[in-house]
Formats: sequence, C-alpha cells, structure tokens
Amino acid sequence: ATAAVTVTQDSLLNVCMDAKHHKTEPGPEGQLYGQCVLWKDNACCTANTSLEAHRDQSYLYNFNWDHCGAMPEKCKRHFIQDTCLYECSPNLGPWIDQADTSWRKERIRDVPLCQEDCEQWWEDCQDAVTCKVNWHKGWNWTTGTNQCPKGAMCQKFKFVFPTAAALCEQVWSGSYRYTSHHRGSGRCIQMWFDPAQGNPNVAVAQYYA
Repeated sequence: ATAAVTVTQDSLLNVCMDAKHHKTEPGPEGQLYGQCVLWKDNACCTANTSLEAHRDQSYLYNFNWDHCGAMPEKCKRHFIQDTCLYECSPNLGPWIDQADTSWRKERIRDVPLCQEDCEQWWEDCQDAVTCKVNWHKGWNWTTGTNQCPKGAMCQKFKFVFPTAAALCEQVWSGSYRYTSHHRGSGRCIQMWFDPAQGNPNVAVAQYYA
C-alpha cells in the first residue's frame, strides 16, 4: 500500500499540466523573461512563453488586459505574475483538475494562495477597471481578442470584486483559493518569491500531496 501511496504522491509533484503552452515535463530554462525568471531552475514554460506572458494581447491567449481602458502597471504586474505561476510552476500538481475545453485538457482549481499575495493583488488593482467577474468565459471574441459582452458595464475592480478573496477566487473561476496562511508557512502557494532563497512552493506541494 505504501508503494501505491508514494506513486500517487510523486505523480502530483514536479509536474506540468496538460494545457495549451506547457512543456510535457519541467526542467531548467536558462533564459526565462522578466517576472517569470523565478522559475528558471525548474520550469514548465519555455523562454518564448515567458516573453509572451508580459505582452498585452500576446499570442498565448489573445487576451486583452485593457478591455475597459488601460490597466495600471502596478495591477498588470500581478496578472503577469499569475500568468508566470500558471505557465511555469511545476508545483501545482495537487490542484490539477480535468478541464472540458478545446484548448486545454487540464486546469488548476482551488490553489491555496498566501494571504499577502492575494491582498496585494487586490490592493494594487482596486482602481483598475473591468466589466466581468469571471474572465474565463462570456467575452465577445468576434474581433479575435476579448471585448466586453454587450450590456456589460465597466466598473472599478473594488466594485466588481469587493474583497481580495472575491478577486482571487472568482477572476479565473476558482483557480485560486484565498487563505489566511502567510508566506513562509509552508501551507500556501506564493505567486511572488525570492529565487535566491529557493522556491517555497516545492514544500507546499509536498504538504498537500
């Protein structure tokens, strides 16, 4: 029985999800770009994916952050970081779930985000503007990039997402879960960390696996 448990645990650790741009397995990437550089020692993303993660309307998903006017840079950096975590992290195995979409077979669900990461995201984005709560679905894609659906009103994040938990849990339809765990607790995933100190999410994945 122990052997079986170990196999299951190992299959959740150091893995890449089966999605649009992920490598089949994680490994070192010498040239990760910008905010994605945190994962260069062991990444599920390629250098090219990391570069595209920083572009508005990149070919990754043709997604336009500025759908209600320009998103402030201090807010955008959190969405870039969220993209880097999603594309590059090999430590999301315990939260990989089946996805029923044409463009990916797997997604993440209920990843426990550290409180500080979620609060800072909300803090820096509260005055940014959007027209939708769930950014995964319901956009108008007729132009090839996402536009607000007819009748959707552009409002500040703080009205669309009244709390940090609302933002983190709703914007990507349950990909993240807001927690009261703090950075360094070993109980929550950090979107931001200092790579010189090693990747704290390795231990978190082990804990939940």
